[in-house]
Amino acid sequence: MDTRPVVVAVDGSEHSLRALEWAIPTARRRAADLVIAHVLPDHTQLWTARRSALGPGPELNDPVTNRVRAALSGRDGLPSVRFDSLEGEVADALHGLGAGARMLVLGSRGRGGFASLLLGSNSLAVATRAPCPVVVVPRLARTGEDERATGRVVLGLDLGDTADDVIAFAFEDASSRGVPLQVISAYPATPPAALMVAGEFPPGRLDVDQYGPGERDVRREQAERLRPFAERFPAVEVDAVIAPADAAGHLVDASASAALIVVGRHRRRLKPGSLLMGSVAHAVLHHAECPVAVVPATDDD
Repeated sequence: MDTRPVVVAVDGSEHSLRALEWAIPTARRRAADLVIAHVLPDHTQLWTARRSALGPGPELNDPVTNRVRAALSGRDGLPSVRFDSLEGEVADALHGLGAGARMLVLGSRGRGGFASLLLGSNSLAVATRAPCPVVVVPRLARTGEDERATGRVVLGLDLGDTADDVIAFAFEDASSRGVPLQVISAYPATPPAALMVAGEFPPGRLDVDQYGPGERDVRREQAERLRPFAERFPAVEVDAVIAPADAAGHLVDASASAALIVVGRHRRRLKPGSLLMGSVAHAVLHHAECPVAVVPATDDD
């Protein structure tokens, strides 16, 4: 039994409170504890350090967690909840907490930075480096009770790079929600000239037989990758799709009606200790309309 908690980072911003509303039913569905974490601002950390140098003192008062605690007081249907006030640089503190987490949930932006940015630097840094799956919740994403029950989970499956951990996460989430899993695999291809002349590209649903034997091979390889997971999660309805080129574009389009987009973190390393954020994951994080889960492979840790 997986006893690791779901961790959600809050800082009092609207973005982080949307992330909290997404994390609450997620923890409940997975029968997991919920840890609500706040990384203390620099001035509070400085005060705490100076105060501790003088000897024992009063317990730290964290206004952000106090407000969240008060807002949740008396609310029905909550999972087991605990609070954690952290010190250090935001990305580093959350990275450390993520080592023992089932997933780490955060808003697309915090209080700082430029309001025009869709994705904050801390959110990107955590998604790039955290040792556990990271779910980034856009400000306008459906959360909690207004999250559509029929919204499917969508997995971006790169047949040459996506790790089994990523596929398993997508199946587990679809299973916990009781919704279908759509799997999208893209391949570098130009559509047949006949389709372009007829003005039928891009079609609403691709027919692989129109694209020749190479694409049928992709379909076959995709089915082979998914088979053991489909057997492990027989209740999950799988909609397997292959699409020509632009994997990020297909996933962003799918996010308009999805409950969650799942992508893998790039497995190739630039140098020891550093990880690439793949271009598809990077683009989806910046433009998706629904929450995005970035899942590392086990050997990324």
